[in-house]
Amino acid sequence: MSNYSSTIAAIIEQTEALEKTLPLKNEACRSKFFFHPQPTAKVCLFFHGFTAAPYQFEPISKILFEAGYNVLIPLLPGHGIAGKWNSKNPPPLPTEREVYQEFALSWLKVAQSLGNEIVVGGLSGGGTLAAWLALECSQEINKALLFSPYLSSYNTILDLFVEILPIYYDWDGKPDTDTIGYGGFKMPALRLFLDMGQEIVERVRYYPTAPMLVISSENDKAIDPEDLKAFFESLMKKQSKSWYYRFEKFFEIPHTMMTEAEGNKYQNLLNALVKAYVLSDISWEQLLEIGYHMLQGKTFDAAVKELSLSEVVVPEVSNFLAILDKEIMIKAHK
Repeated sequence: MSNYSSTIAAIIEQTEALEKTLPLKNEACRSKFFFHPQPTAKVCLFFHGFTAAPYQFEPISKILFEAGYNVLIPLLPGHGIAGKWNSKNPPPLPTEREVYQEFALSWLKVAQSLGNEIVVGGLSGGGTLAAWLALECSQEINKALLFSPYLSSYNTILDLFVEILPIYYDWDGKPDTDTIGYGGFKMPALRLFLDMGQEIVERVRYYPTAPMLVISSENDKAIDPEDLKAFFESLMKKQSKSWYYRFEKFFEIPHTMMTEAEGNKYQNLLNALVKAYVLSDISWEQLLEIGYHMLQGKTFDAAVKELSLSEVVVPEVSNFLAILDKEIMIKAHK
């Protein structure tokens, strides 16, 4: 057996052995892996959302797998565990950020055992963790994909609620047995992501970071759009190859944006935006310049060729530009 075959076999076996001891709430909570039969330098590491599970990243993982990436979607610590969870017996979610941070660092090492072109990503709390990792290990990560990262709540009152009250929050309203992930949680388990998010907003102003794609939605009632916008503005001063897009209300895309099953009717469009960013190698300024040339009547291919970007741009970039605010392109050109 080759070293590569031994490595992926060990990852699968060790993960399965660990998850057998939990036990898992259901099959959707199991860690997911997409491995090519032959080695590839490209690896994606995804962290699922708070109280959710690895199933969230299956659709985009299949797209990136087809693009040549091995993909790892590990179950976050304390998540997806079977039990009769309620306010008197809350799920065993970590309440210390170090648990998640050590977990992220350990899985980064796993990813590095497979290749050296590393992309990390995550949704909500998983997006917060991916952002932390992109700052903590900026030289070891090629790109980060942040989907509605939880940096702060939609309103400040809720932030105070999260910070102060140690209550149990039944966010789903369904019996825990009817949900894939957890239907509720104790506030301290969420508080650590809020604290980590606020630290990230500060750190990105002063420290190096990997390039990031930041995606959110106007229909997202979980996160603060102003904090996220400020985060991106700070990010751009450190990493020009970072992109940002906020889906307009028209798309009706919720916080749980990764799958059609969780409310995103435009899952394929989201996947195209991700593919455009991951497989291209241009700055935000260059992206907007392509868009500006198209506003002047040029085709996408002609604009890319005229700007000498054909070797570093994939066709899916046209999807990104098609929905990007045209005023942004015009202002950037002035």
